[in-house]
Amino acid sequence: MTITPLPQPAASAEQLNRSCRCASLSRDLLRRELADWDATHDLYRMVGEERPYLFAEAPVFLDRANLQAQLAVIAAAETAIANPAYQERVLRYAPESARFPAKAHGVFVGYDFHLSPDGPKLIEINSNAGGGLLNAVAIRAQLRCCEAADRQRPGDGPTLAAAGTAPEALFMQMFAEEWRCERGAQALQTVAIVDEDPQNQYLWPEFLLFQALFERHGIRALICDPAELSYRDAALWHGDIKIDLVYNRLTDFGLEHAKQQPLLQAYLAADVVLTPHPRNHALYADKRNLALLGDADFLAEIGIAAASRDILRRGIAETRIVEAQNAEWFWQQRKQLFFKPAKGYGSKAAYRGDKLTLRVFDEILRHDYVAQALVKPSERQLDVGDLKLDLRHFVYCGQTQLVCARLYQGQTTNFRTPGGGFAQVVVTP
Repeated sequence: MTITPLPQPAASAEQLNRSCRCASLSRDLLRRELADWDATHDLYRMVGEERPYLFAEAPVFLDRANLQAQLAVIAAAETAIANPAYQERVLRYAPESARFPAKAHGVFVGYDFHLSPDGPKLIEINSNAGGGLLNAVAIRAQLRCCEAADRQRPGDGPTLAAAGTAPEALFMQMFAEEWRCERGAQALQTVAIVDEDPQNQYLWPEFLLFQALFERHGIRALICDPAELSYRDAALWHGDIKIDLVYNRLTDFGLEHAKQQPLLQAYLAADVVLTPHPRNHALYADKRNLALLGDADFLAEIGIAAASRDILRRGIAETRIVEAQNAEWFWQQRKQLFFKPAKGYGSKAAYRGDKLTLRVFDEILRHDYVAQALVKPSERQLDVGDLKLDLRHFVYCGQTQLVCARLYQGQTTNFRTPGGGFAQVVVTP
């Protein structure tokens, strides 16, 4: 009699994140891929040598059910954000520029999750989230993982918006849709990628990749500081080059600083297409919005269905707006809280409550802050040590285009951790 062995159960994502030691990122493939994009700028030197922890060597594993739960949170949030009563409420505390009724949706909304024992928790929504194109390139520099992970190649599974479509194609379709929303059938000829002192930004290599991507599609692209732009003759100009569309990487989300005035004037006059724009940030990324999105009573009041309310209540890290009249409560509860500036980004001026001093707490009370329940990030165990991880969805019009992870040590993602950086995702059954 032949005894057939019982099939072994597939390893869970949690087990693989503890045990898999695969280094899936091929530096040789990455070098070749970046050379194909733009050999003149020596992108591999910038990415592989000057920024050695931009990409993690190892993948991150994610259970499909957990991924589906994240997608459900995103869908419920998008439903609430599209609600006119929600928009009216959040625009009360937005800058004046956010009230301009732009038709473009806003590119690269980032939904960031921590993976808690009771399911994924949305900790932030960001406008102009960085890293989308870098991760698209990194997907093609991956080797297949081990047998325990079914020999999957990291990054293949989580591109969800259009099965079989490369992320770069999705990104170009997205920019084309932004242009179509504002300009119809007119031809898009010139794009400016705009940020403060762009060559000294950590993600400068991604700006070069976007420049190459636009030019591959016959669109002239330049990279510049906003101070290099001028507004005249009902157009935005860089020298003698008329700008049709600005891909906005600025962190002055309301365009409130003086050097942004030419760009702001052109935008408010509808003489340039700007994406993402102040309204996009106000609707999605002001941290105070998470307090509303997690408030079941408010959502019921504006007509959000019970199922969506329940998904958001369970799927958003509990967030409260910090108000001086409740200072004593926030101080007493501080060890269970993380304090974030309402318009902050990149963890600047963000504080763990257990490390808070009275002096810093007094500063927090003087500014617009939220306090969020601490959701301990899950971990990826590697030979270099145990690294924390979070998940980022790059989303456009409610559809996830690409999912990546970030590995790090310390308080927040920092791209300074050996073995850390952007990591590709393997979705397990």
